[in-house]
Amino acid sequence: MKPFNIISILAFVLTLAGCSISKDLVTPAGVEPKIFRNSFGQDSSSIGDLPMKTFITDPTVQALIDTALTKNYDIQIALKNIDAAEVLFKQSKLGYLPELKLQVTANTSRPSDNSLNGLSISQFTGSKHIEDYSANLGVFWEADIWGKIRNQKAGALAAYLQTEEARKAVQTRLVANVAEGYYNLLMMDAQLEIAKKNLKLNDSTLRIINLQYTAGQVTSLAIQQAEAQQLVAAQLIPKLEQNVALQENALSVLIGKLPEAISRKSRLDQMNVPTELSSGFPSALLSRRPDIKSAELALNIANAKVGVAKASLYPSLVITASGGVNSFKASNWFNVPASLFGMVSGGITQPIFQRGQLKANYEVAKIDREKSVIQFRQSVLNAVGEVSDELTKVEKLKSQYSLAEKRSLTLQQASKNANLLFRNGMANYLEVITAQSNLLQSELELTSIKTEQLTAVVNLYRSLGGGWK
Repeated sequence: MKPFNIISILAFVLTLAGCSISKDLVTPAGVEPKIFRNSFGQDSSSIGDLPMKTFITDPTVQALIDTALTKNYDIQIALKNIDAAEVLFKQSKLGYLPELKLQVTANTSRPSDNSLNGLSISQFTGSKHIEDYSANLGVFWEADIWGKIRNQKAGALAAYLQTEEARKAVQTRLVANVAEGYYNLLMMDAQLEIAKKNLKLNDSTLRIINLQYTAGQVTSLAIQQAEAQQLVAAQLIPKLEQNVALQENALSVLIGKLPEAISRKSRLDQMNVPTELSSGFPSALLSRRPDIKSAELALNIANAKVGVAKASLYPSLVITASGGVNSFKASNWFNVPASLFGMVSGGITQPIFQRGQLKANYEVAKIDREKSVIQFRQSVLNAVGEVSDELTKVEKLKSQYSLAEKRSLTLQQASKNANLLFRNGMANYLEVITAQSNLLQSELELTSIKTEQLTAVVNLYRSLGGGWK
């Protein structure tokens, strides 16, 4: 092929290189509501925009989260996925460059003396074998006429960014889980303290009933019922101690450590439930929630695959060139310029019939893109649902805690009155046992609701996209 023709082809290719058979896909609009259900006001600010250490201020929780972000194995795997995706993305950026291959060969062959090759070699070279030595550099370049390489690069970039969003999603979940695990420990500490206090109260009541039994004022039934109530409180203590150990083990594993005791400097009653919990507008979730961003990037990847599949249906232009030195004698192998050779060729290939494979790949790619659109809409719907759920929990748990606190205060007073009346012979043992049992349950319930409040606030923060900053 003449140099002039090669230059003409290259000019033609560069003209077509700007062509694109696939279009950028616009992110589906109108998939989110204007406001969240049960949202607190309609302010554009959101707690999801706050850095983690601004929202979670307890030093112990912060220290646990810092350890988890360094040692948790899910985070480490996510970081390795990012590294792998980065390598692939860097490789995809070289797609426009030609391939270069260096080949060095040396071979010898001995044809049959009775063959045409054998007779020809003997006649012209006086030898019975053929030697060939070659060293050449080959260039292979495919023109990106229809945007195939551009779409491959776009898909690799989206895949790389998707791994970063996956890491953020793991981190937001990890932050919430660590905080929730710590709050559960504080709840169990409080419940263990309540159980031990109630056990002492039951012991005091049982001593008085024993004295009354000795004096003939009550029957053995009173002692049996008092002992049964005492055993209820006593049984609760090892159960709570077991739950504490299990929660400490779970939290240790979560932060990437072997099971061990977790240091706690706070008490549940010292933990304040935040009241300023602005949720912002749902539209902000599209740019803040890692799972939604990941679904959007998956849509970009699917669109890029459609472009690659469609480009495969169109002609491809390949230009190859090679050059080097070649000789049938080793002594003349690098005899320049006599041993030099060169070749340039260009070819256009148009797929005609491949049993429908290319067409099927294109149709499947379009279907996958439609699935990605549906999955994106579903991810937005799930995110909005999560936020609405947590907003409802925050609001209703506040009312529950207020009522449970009033009930607990009432039962504390009732238990004191029952014991006072019992000591003065104005109340029977059943009233005392009932009052103590009700007080135990109400105080345990109060700690549970307080923990649910703290957990709901953290989950609201996570569902709004907070925790990865």
